[in-house]
Amino acid sequence: MRLSNIAINAYRHLAIRGNLPICSVNWRKMATEVEKAQSAAPKGDTIFGKIIRREIPCNFIYEDTQCVAFDDVSPQAPVHFLVVPRKPISQLSKAQDEDEPLLGHLMNVAHKVAKQKGLTNGFRLVINDGKHGAQSVYHLHLHILGGRQLQWPPG
Repeated sequence: MRLSNIAINAYRHLAIRGNLPICSVNWRKMATEVEKAQSAAPKGDTIFGKIIRREIPCNFIYEDTQCVAFDDVSPQAPVHFLVVPRKPISQLSKAQDEDEPLLGHLMNVAHKVAKQKGLTNGFRLVINDGKHGAQSVYHLHLHILGGRQLQWPPG
């Protein structure tokens, strides 16, 4: 195991026990996400489209005619789930005026699922938009994170 990996694992262990601020733990993972975002582009089908169409198995924690919600595959907090519209809007900055009711619905679903998951002390809602926003999947989605004290600033 390389020395850098040993250091990262030690930091993760300390952070899980609450002894380090989370920003010192996730720098490497965030770099990977940023790298993904730098090479991502709004093109065709996405993994979220495949999940919505059930081509990729997923345990939905919420589902209706407009959106789905499911736990993030790489959680950044004790509770980390996504709310994804069925309509394939590539990013928030590409949404149209006609999408306003859907966008409001996504926020309402985020609130409902956060309550269902016991996030009574608050949560953070994140939407990554475009290259500089570190968007790595070009299908609009809301990240909801909670279950511990989150740090500020996030990035």
